[in-house]
Amino acid sequence: MKLINQIESIKERFSGKIFFNANLSQFSWFNIGGPAKVLFKPKNLKELSIFLKEIKGVNKIKVLGAGSNTLIRDGGFDGVIIKLGKYFSHLSKLDDNTIISGSAVLDKQLSNFALENSIAGLEFLSCIPGSIGGAIKMNSGCYDYDISKCIVSIQVVDCNGIVRTIKSEKINFFYRGSDLSDDLIFLSGTFKGKKQNGKKIKERMEKLLAIKKKSQPTGIKTCGSTFKNPTNQTQKKAWELIKEAQCENMKIGDATISEKHSNFFVNQGSATSNDMENLISLVREKVFNTTGIKLELELQIIGEKK
Repeated sequence: MKLINQIESIKERFSGKIFFNANLSQFSWFNIGGPAKVLFKPKNLKELSIFLKEIKGVNKIKVLGAGSNTLIRDGGFDGVIIKLGKYFSHLSKLDDNTIISGSAVLDKQLSNFALENSIAGLEFLSCIPGSIGGAIKMNSGCYDYDISKCIVSIQVVDCNGIVRTIKSEKINFFYRGSDLSDDLIFLSGTFKGKKQNGKKIKERMEKLLAIKKKSQPTGIKTCGSTFKNPTNQTQKKAWELIKEAQCENMKIGDATISEKHSNFFVNQGSATSNDMENLISLVREKVFNTTGIKLELELQIIGEKK
């Protein structure tokens, strides 16, 4: 109760919304998961900064973006979930080939904005579900493109409420990650492309989307790629290793594996987070026993088991 009492004592100072025991399943593409002890939706950056300073010392703070890559455990999150809204959803041109995007902007919105302004190099984002904050954190990418190839700088706020800018050359990006501290909250990113004919950009975007549609499931309760593709061990991708280990038809409760892409795990209706996590563990174990390769999660798992 200490955290709730602490938040109750400062709640009236914020015009942004603060909820207690908030249902998080609505924010996950799996549509599963328990409640957050505290959910904060700051009205603006000033409120976010003040809030972080006031709750200094609270260890469990997590920003939840679009929820397209997050499995929330059934026991919920025993801390503070921050959900960034309209203030952090801005898009603007810095110059003819540079865009500033708020972290709550959806990846496909940034890609579309680049298309509208004839800026090439961000087409791949049209294929990635999620928001820009998560994309920066994970160095999201597909089809030989990723965030590291187009990011110029990021604006962040730390757990002490201090805002700063970090240039991309100061960040060590790697496959689906970087060396950025986990206590940073991403506020915006500056992205650089190159001027190009809008028709060519649209053609490339449509080509990538067609490839995605052909190989990946849509319109179902899934959170995208569950495992990272192995590096330096094999040329095979995670989905190939899952098929090799004959895991395609495995299921636990309503937690299953997509028939279209074996690295996509699916809630067929009434799966629990525990079902999904147990299926993930079972597949990982079987792949390791069959191939000797231990798959790493691309999916983020947060919260406590029930």
